[in-house]
Order: sequence, then structure tokens, then C-alpha cells
Amino acid sequence: MATATKFIGKPLKRKEDPRLIQGIAHYVDDLVLAGMLHAGFVRSPHAHAVVKSIDSTKAQSAPGVVGVFTAEDFRGQIGIVPCAAQLPDLKGAPRPVLATGRVRFVGEAVAVVVASDRYALRDAMDLVEVDYEPLTPVVDPEKAISKNAPVLHEPSADNVSFRWELEGGDVKRAFKQADKVIRQRILNQRLVPMAMEPRGVLAEYKRGEKTLTVWSSTQIPHLLKTQLAAMLGTPEHSVRVITPEVGGGFGSKLNVYPEEAIVAHLAMRLGHPVKWMESRRENFVCTIHGRDQIADVEAAVSKDGTLLGTKWRIIADLGAYYQLLTPLVPTLTGLMLAGSYKVPAIKIEIIGALTNKMATDAYRGAGRPEATYYVERLMDLIAAELKMDPAEIRRKNFPLPKEFPYTTPTGVAYDSANYQRSLDIALKKSGYAKLRKEQAALRKQGRYLGIGVSTYVEICAMGPSSAMPAGGWESATVRVEPTGKVTILTGASPHGQGQETSFAQMGAEVLGLTPDDVNVVHGDTGAVPYGIGTFGSRGTAVGGTAAYMSLVKLRDKLAKIVGHLTGEDPKNFVFGGGSISSKSSANKSISLGEAIGAAYTAKTLPQGMEPGLEATTFFEPTNFTFPFGAHVCVVEIDAETGGVRLLKYVAVDDCGNVLNPLLVEGQVHGGIVQSVGQAMFEEAVYDEHGQLITGELMDYAIPRADAMPWMETHRTVTPSPVNPLGVKGVGEAGTIGATPAIINAVVDALAPFGVRHVDMPVKRERIWKLMRRKAAPKRAPRAAAKAKPKKKSKSAARRRTSRRAR
Repeated sequence: MATATKFIGKPLKRKEDPRLIQGIAHYVDDLVLAGMLHAGFVRSPHAHAVVKSIDSTKAQSAPGVVGVFTAEDFRGQIGIVPCAAQLPDLKGAPRPVLATGRVRFVGEAVAVVVASDRYALRDAMDLVEVDYEPLTPVVDPEKAISKNAPVLHEPSADNVSFRWELEGGDVKRAFKQADKVIRQRILNQRLVPMAMEPRGVLAEYKRGEKTLTVWSSTQIPHLLKTQLAAMLGTPEHSVRVITPEVGGGFGSKLNVYPEEAIVAHLAMRLGHPVKWMESRRENFVCTIHGRDQIADVEAAVSKDGTLLGTKWRIIADLGAYYQLLTPLVPTLTGLMLAGSYKVPAIKIEIIGALTNKMATDAYRGAGRPEATYYVERLMDLIAAELKMDPAEIRRKNFPLPKEFPYTTPTGVAYDSANYQRSLDIALKKSGYAKLRKEQAALRKQGRYLGIGVSTYVEICAMGPSSAMPAGGWESATVRVEPTGKVTILTGASPHGQGQETSFAQMGAEVLGLTPDDVNVVHGDTGAVPYGIGTFGSRGTAVGGTAAYMSLVKLRDKLAKIVGHLTGEDPKNFVFGGGSISSKSSANKSISLGEAIGAAYTAKTLPQGMEPGLEATTFFEPTNFTFPFGAHVCVVEIDAETGGVRLLKYVAVDDCGNVLNPLLVEGQVHGGIVQSVGQAMFEEAVYDEHGQLITGELMDYAIPRADAMPWMETHRTVTPSPVNPLGVKGVGEAGTIGATPAIINAVVDALAPFGVRHVDMPVKRERIWKLMRRKAAPKRAPRAAAKAKPKKKSKSAARRRTSRRAR
């Protein structure tokens, strides 16, 4: 059976974009219901304190105020914030929806005010008087796990949340045989996900029908529905969650937050719709943060560059409480510490530390960018120590394509790869050999060019249910309407990935239609089958596969119907051009509309066939998928200011088969930009008192268009055997491959100054100080005075222009 129309693999423009760029799409804050009230949260200014009393008398009597509520008002009515992650010996760190007796981070909510409008709400919130008794906060994760640190959660004896250990291979032997042992401490700083749209919740309760509808900017509508029902003690079949447009998530909306449960409860309690919209300041302090790890690594290597074994000790700063996946994310770092290399032996210890900060959780890549950054910095450190080319030392340690599926010493089985090919293409497209010659020539002139290489592999398409805390399958229902149009109802919840387009392309190709004939519905638990959600680059690899399998079921059913009507073998049909045609005889072909009509009128169906055209699939993958790639970054450092300028970026990624190249490139571009943010600009900084001093966009720098070079993207295609589409996922590739490539380039540029490593972000002042620790190499002699003066180059003019403060 085949199709005459080909849409898979075509770079079609996104179907979603017209409504978005015209401003006619709807986000949570666009929704207004009759009688709607507004909620706002009074939050702690202290990182650690006892709440002695809350006086809401003045606020209660303020104009427009409907009510002021504290933890005592919700006692026994709202459960704690859920954490789905389960680890052996994980210590309790339960988070109430409002602080009960003690606050543990700046921004923790102690009261909620409800008013008739936002202006009355803002005034009333300032009237709530809270008496705090400050306690000593613990902010540094290393100090937090020391013996004498103040304990966040009693009756625990310390702030060690968990110890996760893993060992594979003969580590002792590896280090005994080593010619050299390389050691380094590497930091992965805390980041703010910074979605363009902050979080928002609107809830409405209909007392007659006893139904609760919640509109939330979330990545996991069905899981949110289940958890809200559990937290509120409400029958799940009476709860409906709708996700309108989501203005960015990056993992920060892969969560269940206190505000969602409180707003839903208030709507039921007050008999009015209630809305809460997060401010940008709140987004900084009380939406999850990402990364924040300290890694100490030792690598055993032979003198020819062969990697013999590694030891890792990582401290992960979890913050004050657990969100949905907080303890799980660092373990993903551990699983991927072999990188894309043959590491015979590995030993890992990861310690979760509780501190007086907002919780960390999944942020674009969720543990895998951390692992890749550590491994790729380590490979460059080894190359520098052995005076080998960074690209060649990587190639030396790659497994061969014929060795896949390849099992690492951490127990992960990589599905398929050809690391050598992606690296070769990256080196060729970047002009790597020529760049090295140019670098040597420029250094003689006192200019510092850096070339960074990164080869990565990531774990995606989350994933088999056996390895997931809340299931790893995904669902899809496909319905062919009587008029011939197709509706795909997916349990995935896309929010920028473009799956309204790619799923429509799939439907059009399988059934011989056009993408405009296919409508994709998602994000409404009252309309679509139960699903897990969109995160971990799983939307297409898992959710798309479920949709594809349902489409194939309907195609097969239509073929059987036409075969019954024409007497032709169902396997001998071609779908396309509005008809179902026989490959061998034009007389045994009928229009698609006639076949659909036969399915619904049910007068001429094969015996035993059910009427209608609807199919549902719950796809359970057998393994994760493992996209990979090679990135090359070129930078130049201004010796006078320490400023880093990105000159060139080449990315070669392999995400398996590609449904829409335009969408893939968009995902890669976005990921690289976020990596530039971490590498060069972003840093969530808490002071010793637990105050987030980079809690506004005035203080938290993010990348701008003028910081970006032209990004040159290429692909290799190594299909995954895990799903019938052969896709792997690409949503996080840029954030995983790019960060080490950028930092490796910066360190490479600083090599003449004896710099071995530099931590992120590479701020100008940090680079400037490093360059002055050692005198700059002598420049080549100037040309004789009689020589004809050269015109000023454009690049020199750009360097002078770029010497401005960040």
C-alpha cells in the first residue's frame, strides 16, 4: 500500500503561525469570564524565617477585596505539591501550597488575596502584615551538606536529599593503568528558564454540573488534571484542564505548582471564576530554575589519548523543596556521563543538596546539557594535556557505527549512530583545517581566535514507562469525518514545536490528502485521549508515532472497504489525489469520499467490520532515542576588553528521519541561542542572605540578536529503530551541543595566556582578568614605516564598536 502524495520531509510553513503573528491567538491572560475575580500572592521577602503571625485585617476591609486566605484556611482541603520522582532513601521535603510556620525561600507564598480587579488586588496585597523571625539561610550547596549547616526540613539530620551512585567497569584498574590523570572542577550555573509568557491559571466551577475547568499555561494538561484532582480531593472525571497557547515552556511548565491548586480551590469555594497571572518578578523567584551543579571529575587516559575511565562527584543544588521532577533531573546527568565515547569504566556519585532557594527542575535538556558540558570540557582538557587536536581525540574514542546498539557503562543502550560522519561534516563545513592556520597567523598579530568542537549524544523521546515516573507512552485518536476531513487528537501538548503542522503532514501523506485537510487538536483533556505531555523531545518520537499508527489503521480499514467493493487486493491500492486507486486496474479505483461514505452508511462493509472511521493508539516505546551531532564554534576575544564575539557557528545534528526540515532548523536555532545565554550571559545569583540579586531583566542578561552569528545548520540521518517513523527528537539538541562548543572556543582562544578552564558565563571582566594573569605573547614586528598604510578592515572596526560594557 502506498501514497501518491508526499508531504513528509517537506519544509512547509507552520500552520500555527498566522494566528500567532496576527495577535489573534489566545493565551490564559486573554481569557475573561463573567464575574471573574483576581488572585494575588503575598510572598516572603526572607529566604529562611519563622512566620510568627499574619494580620490581614486591613486587607480584608479594603475596597474590592473578596477574601484573604492563609495556610490555615486550606488545612485539610488542598494537598501538598506533588513530586513524581522516586529515588532510594530520598528524604522528605514536602511543600505546602502556602507556607505553614516557616518559609524556606524568597518568594514562597504565605497568603493569597482575592479581589474584584487587579488594581484593588495590588493595593490590598500591600496591606497584609506578616511578622517574620529570620533564621540563618543556607545558600551554598557545599556548605548546605556540611555537618553544621542549618537544617531546612526537620526532623532530617542534614540537608542531603539523596546520594545516587553508579559504577560500571573496573575503575580501579583503569586508573592504575593510566599514563595520566586529568582533574577538573566544572560548574554549571543556575539559570532562569525565562519563557516569554509567565505562568497563568484561570479556574471556573459550575456548581450545577459539579465540573471544574482549569485553563493553565502548562506542558502536561492530563498529568495536571490528575494531580489537581488528587490535591483537591475532587473526582477526576469532573475536572477538565485546557491549555491555550503557551508562550514558551522549556520545562518550566512541566510541573504542578501551588498556584494552580489554590486558584482551582478558590473558584470552587467562592463560586466565581478566579484568575492569577504571574508577574515577571514572580517568574524569576517562584518558577523553577535550571542546572545548578558542581562537578569534580577525574579522567584516566593513556598517552595516545585513549580514555580508560572516569570518576565523577556532582553536587546538585535542588533548592528548598521538590517540584515534580526535581530529584530525578540530576540522575539524567549521571546516565549520560559517558557521552559519545567508549568509556570502559566509570564511577559516579551525585549528591542532592537542599538550600534556601527556589527548586531546580527540568529546563531545556534537563540534566543532559550538564552531562555533555562536563564530558566535552573534559575531552578538551585531555587534548590540551596530551597536545592533541580536540577533534582527533574525540574521533579516537568514538564507538564505530557497527557497534550499535551500544551499551554504556552507565547501563544506557544507544539506539543508532554514526558519530564519525557528523564530525567529518562539521569539520569540513566549518573549514576547520583552514581555521587552525588562520588562528596561528592571527596570534602572531596579537589577535585571539578560538575554535571549539563539541560532539554530543542525548537521551530523548521520554521514554519507556519502566523508566518514567508517570508513564512513558503517548496517545492519539484519529477520526476521518464524513465530509472527508481528518482530525488528529493527540495526547501530546505542543507549545511551539510546530506539531500542528508536522502531524498534519503525516496525516496528509498517509491518507493521500493535503495538510489543510487535517486538523490537529491538543491541550484539552475534555477532547483528547489521556496523554503524558510534551517534554524531553518526545512529542513527535512518541506522540507522533501514536498518531501515525492510528492513521495507518484507518488507511488499512479504507483499503479493506475499497477492496471489498472492487474485488481488489487491499495491499494493491495507492492513496492520493482524492481517490483510492488500484496499481493494476483503473476500473478498480473509487474516490476517497465514496469509501468514507461506505464506512459511515455501513451498508456495504465487509462482514464483521465496525462502521465509522476512528482509531486510537497508545504507543509504548521499547527504549529512549539518542540523537547526536557535532558543533563547531569560532570566537574572537578582544584583548583590551575581554569581550567575546561569536564569528561562526556550524551545527550538524542527527535527529533520525525528519518530518519537516524547517521545524528542525527552528528548534536547533532556538537551542543554540539558549546555549549562548548560558555560556555568555545568564546567571541566577543569590547572595549570602538568599536574595535573588539577578531577579529582574535589568540584572539578568539574556542573549540578543546582535550577539548571534549566522548559524549554519546541516544534518545527517540515522533512523532510530525504536519507532516506525525512525525519528529521534530535536527540541533540546541545540542546548546540549552548543554550550560546550562555545566554552571550548573561548578556552582555546585563551590558550596563549595559559588558561586551562573558565567557568560560565564568560563575562568580559572574568576574561579580562584571566588575560592579565599572564603577559600576552609578543606580537609580530610592525611593518616598516615606509610601507604603504593599509585601509582599516571592517573586522577591526567591528571590534572597536563592540568594546562597550554589557
